[in-house]
Amino acid sequence: MRISRRLLSAASSVNPSEIAFFSQLSQHWWDEHGEFALLHRMNPVRVGYIRDKIIESARDDAETVDQGDRLVSQRGSKILDGMSVLDVGCGGGLLSEALARLGGRTTGIDASESNIKIASLHASQDPEFASQSSSSPQKLQYIHTSSEELLAKSNGAQYDVVCSMEVLEHVDSPSEFLRTLGDLVKPGGHLFLSTISRTPLAQLLTITMAEDILRLVSPKTHTYSKFVKPSELATFFREELKWIQGNPPSLGQGGPGYIPRQQGEFRGMAYIPWTGRWAIPPQGVPFELDCNYLFWARKPRSLASS
Repeated sequence: MRISRRLLSAASSVNPSEIAFFSQLSQHWWDEHGEFALLHRMNPVRVGYIRDKIIESARDDAETVDQGDRLVSQRGSKILDGMSVLDVGCGGGLLSEALARLGGRTTGIDASESNIKIASLHASQDPEFASQSSSSPQKLQYIHTSSEELLAKSNGAQYDVVCSMEVLEHVDSPSEFLRTLGDLVKPGGHLFLSTISRTPLAQLLTITMAEDILRLVSPKTHTYSKFVKPSELATFFREELKWIQGNPPSLGQGGPGYIPRQQGEFRGMAYIPWTGRWAIPPQGVPFELDCNYLFWARKPRSLASS
């Protein structure tokens, strides 16, 4: 395992101990019954949510209902066709591969070199990705870098879709990390996050139960103080990034951190132990956003940069 000095600049949100921890586990990424079993089970829910929001937005953007339906129908299972996609903190490539299969020109980045090696090796064994021509745009590529370094060296390159799943709760300086992610999104583009809320219920389920008692994941995987509440994210995207406009967060308008529908959305994710699957519960149910949750936001087209 190696962490490049260039990834640990003062401006970086990379936490060396977090990267070292996950680097040690990198060989287990594609073991569906191992250390990352819960992420394997979560992945279809994450991918389905991304697909559904892209479809919803395409219909919102269309001038007529028929036009929106035609666009969605034309893309079919390749709903990300023609879109550039960035997966930040891609790990072993679980989400990256799925997004590439949806048609996105996908780039996965990770600050762990061993994670990138595992992701690249797995993709190379899949005929869909191994047969990529050097003369045509790559469906899937992996780069050993941090989001900050990518932004600094990309000469202003931005992406239609930026995802960072189960990463926010592991970085230093989450506000700077979120700013960087925002800068990597094209105006009119989409940002998808998933993380864990800082609540007693989340501490009980993700640390006490999942780590200490059931050992579903390794102890010390999570640090409770790094968890982020949905209301904190909503405030940041409203007041700092200026992505959210309109009425302020209100308990009377869809729960903490309410956001107008076409600007962003929070959705909870719950693990159902008796089925062994994750699910997105109905909006507004008790404790929906008190543990694992998804966040989608769309960058206003009026923001030419930042």
